[in-house]
Amino acid sequence: MAELNYHHLRYFRAVAHDGNLTRTAARLNLSQSALSIQIKQLEERLGHPLFERRGRQLYLTEAGRIALDHADTIFAAGEELMETLRETGRSRRAIRIGALATLSRNFQMEFLRPILGRADVELILRSGSTAELLAALETLNLDLVLLNQAPATDAMTPFVAQHLYQQSVGLVGKPGLTSSKLPLSELLTSHPVILPTLESSVRIQFEALTERLDIVPQIAAEVDDMAMMRLLAREGIGLAVIPPIVVKGELEAGALVEFNELPGIAESFYAVTIKRRFPNPLIRPLLETSQASRRDDAAKTVGS
Repeated sequence: MAELNYHHLRYFRAVAHDGNLTRTAARLNLSQSALSIQIKQLEERLGHPLFERRGRQLYLTEAGRIALDHADTIFAAGEELMETLRETGRSRRAIRIGALATLSRNFQMEFLRPILGRADVELILRSGSTAELLAALETLNLDLVLLNQAPATDAMTPFVAQHLYQQSVGLVGKPGLTSSKLPLSELLTSHPVILPTLESSVRIQFEALTERLDIVPQIAAEVDDMAMMRLLAREGIGLAVIPPIVVKGELEAGALVEFNELPGIAESFYAVTIKRRFPNPLIRPLLETSQASRRDDAAKTVGS
């Protein structure tokens, strides 16, 4: 099989992202006909048309979308290689971390603490949905992603998910809102609750718990953002079903109280990476520190 011409692939990628042959040709300082020939030669080499024309606009075919995914990965890997080798001997290095938009900010701060404030580290943070973050990880635009569920993996998606921490979930509210001596079932039936949305693993576990207890709680609010759940709990509109780490500061200050722990309900936190030839060296100390903290927590639990 003839080798792939990466010049052709680079030109294809540029046109695919622009969606307009004329605009790309002008940007690359090429004639439109020369650029068309490059694309045509790539199509002949691959054996599939990569674009279909609709009016003056170009749209990717199915083969074109596959080719673009690979092109993005190939050139991102090349850029990563150059950056990695340029960084050798430098005193400052960047790390790009993505986090689920709804993930606890307190947990994120604890995870990032080993590199916060370091003069030799440039920290770049991104937030988004699970799909957005994993796509960025696959194209090497992120070094590590923080999620509350391990992603599905197969031979085509070589994600590596490390379990960092598991936090119990409790009923949290304003002091004096209710008595901590009440049985759990009575707490849940006599006070409105602030819940995460149905997509949350915590919500799924909570629904199973109320089914076992044979109760139907009154829902004060359904929220997909932990920071908003914390604010609503501080307003006293109900008891929040939330991991205590999310409201760590409020619990320590006495602004909120954990009235009861919800048995069998926990939220897990994962660090997800992807197998890379040149992994970012800053990832290792983050994971090692997190694992050491987890061992310390486990030892305290056993000794208590």
